[in-house]
Amino acid sequence: MAEGDKGIVQVSPTVGSSADRRAVMFGAAALGAIGPSALAQGAARAPNPERKLMTGRFAIYQSVIQAWKAKDIDAVLGHMSDDIVWHYAAAISPPLVGKGPARSFMEEFAGRIGEVRWRVFDYAESGDRLFVEGVDEYITKDGVRVATPYAGVLDFRGDLICGWRDYFDAAGPAAMQAGGKAPEQVEQLIARPAVS
Repeated sequence: MAEGDKGIVQVSPTVGSSADRRAVMFGAAALGAIGPSALAQGAARAPNPERKLMTGRFAIYQSVIQAWKAKDIDAVLGHMSDDIVWHYAAAISPPLVGKGPARSFMEEFAGRIGEVRWRVFDYAESGDRLFVEGVDEYITKDGVRVATPYAGVLDFRGDLICGWRDYFDAAGPAAMQAGGKAPEQVEQLIARPAVS
């Protein structure tokens, strides 16, 4: 590694070759991102939620999920900084900035939903950032099931969430709210074992 590279490993195998996966895995192993057993097994298996170690940021996120399932908006806000920048629909709507707008959004949304079935399938943590993949599934007060697969990125300052960006396809939940069913590929995605 050249002086000043700061530990960055660069790999350039031929795209589409079997060397792609191996090169990435060896690079990840060199950085300590995956262990030797994953390297030896080719990391080809689906994630095993029972073997996932909980991290500090993920534990906070789980607390947010539990609070939201109980519709305890004060507890959810207790995990956010006063200056939270929350992109609840990053590619669709402008962010909510501050706890006041976050509270208003949650109160309005909570008024439309009955049972909350929010689950997380996988997560990763890097410094003060948490990456999650999950499904925001709920039953509306009218009895309609809505299931939205999403990916989220949360930034932390200390133990508080100061930035939150969720990415999802808005067409799916809109169709389900109008009475449509989740497409088969969505059902397959959300049928996986959850870690939370």
